[in-house]
This record gives sequence, C-alpha cells and structure tokens, in this order.
Amino acid sequence: MADTVLYELTDGLATITLNRPDAMNALDIDTKVALRDALLRAAGDTAVRAVLLTGTGRAFCVGQDLKEHIGLLAADRAGEGEGSTMSTVALHYNPIVTAIAGMPKPVVAAVNGVAAGAGAGFALAADYRIVADTASFNTSFAGVALTADSGVSWTLQRLIGHGRAADLLLFPRNVGAQEAYDLGIANKVVPAAELADEAAAVARRLAEGPTGAYAAIKESLAFAAGHGLTDALTKEDELQRRAGASEDHLAAVDAFVKKQKPRFTGR
Repeated sequence: MADTVLYELTDGLATITLNRPDAMNALDIDTKVALRDALLRAAGDTAVRAVLLTGTGRAFCVGQDLKEHIGLLAADRAGEGEGSTMSTVALHYNPIVTAIAGMPKPVVAAVNGVAAGAGAGFALAADYRIVADTASFNTSFAGVALTADSGVSWTLQRLIGHGRAADLLLFPRNVGAQEAYDLGIANKVVPAAELADEAAAVARRLAEGPTGAYAAIKESLAFAAGHGLTDALTKEDELQRRAGASEDHLAAVDAFVKKQKPRFTGR
C-alpha cells in the first residue's frame, strides 16, 4: 500500500489516514488506488468493527490532484494517454464511496481541514462527521467546469435538502465548520486541538458497540432513501427479526435485566 494512505488496526478500529500533507491530501492516482484498497480491506476484514477516516496536515482532502489531472488531460488530447482521464470516477471514486457507505460497519470521518470536491464527497458518505472548528467544506466541481461526483449528488441533498444542495453545487464556496453543523453536514464540531482524541473516542465507542445492529441501521437508511413507507416498513421488519435473533441482542437484554453493561461481539 502506498504511503500516501496509512492504515492502522487497533482493537477493532481501522484508522485510514490520507497522507499527502504537502499536497493537502489531493488525490493522485496512487492515492486513489491506495484509499480504495484500504477501504475494501477494512470492509472485508472481520476483525474491523469500525473505521475512522481522516487526513494529515491542514486538509482532510482537497479532491482531485489538478496538477496530475492537467497532465493526463493533455496526454489524452495528444493521443498519448491511456484513454479517458475521467474514467477515474468509475475506477476510483465510485468504489471508494460505495465502500464507505456500503460497508456493514460504521465509518467516522474526522474532518481536520478543508474537504473539497471528492474529498467532501468521501466525508459526506461517512456515517458520522466530526469536524474541527477550523475546517470547511466546498463542493468545488462547478468552479472547474465539472459536475458532482463521489456521491455528492446523492448524499448532499439528503443531508441538507435539494435547494441548499443546488445552491452549494451551483455556487461553490467555503462552508465553515459552524455553518456545516447548522446545515446538517457536520454531526459535531470540536476545537481543532481536540479533534483527533474526540474522533478516536467516538470511533472506538462504535467499534465496541453492537456492530451487527449498526450494519442493519446503515442498510435500513440506505434502503429507505430510495423506497416508500410500505417497503421501508417491510425492510425494517426483516432487519429487526435478524437483529432480534442475534447474540448481541440477547446479551444486551440480559445485561439490562442484571443492571450490567453489555459486552458486544458483533454476532
């Protein structure tokens, strides 16, 4: 795995860190491949119970590495490239977002600085966003004559509504941490100096929790986003029957009766 993405697994928590601080964690091809592979690794590892996604330096991720992008566009136009530069959406961005949103375990984004373009998309795909008070979000796409990718067309309007999403996509601007919280983009804003500890604490709490139930919650939310009430109720019934038969549920009920703290195993 490239050192542009760091991977650490401790006590069920996989911490994935974008590590190109000098480039504000911009996404060149190597970084996109490494991030995609790290997320797929976490999704498929039964030892991983929760994921923490963050960045080093003063940015979470500023999106596409435009310096590399310009060179790739020029090569394509000169007939010297390997094809459409924009195939990165299908090859990298879509699998990354699918891995974040679709993995059956919670993903916390610790937004330590600016999250722009695809970087914003990755943060929006997470289940919970803890944001440093110095951080900001920017859709950025229209500023370089592009449309939304990395799931932003789907996630942003579900978080803040169609009208506000259209405003931020048509007129890209920096949305500070407090405004992001007021809009519903950020779940929690903390002082920058406290972000790492606070995000790790939240992610560890999730890693120690009923991960099977968390997976069902993620599945139910994703399903309900594209279905009507009747279908959503049917899905809830299906998932609740599964959760009710789990060892975690039985352990939690037993612990409640005994006035003890339950210990969850994810089974």
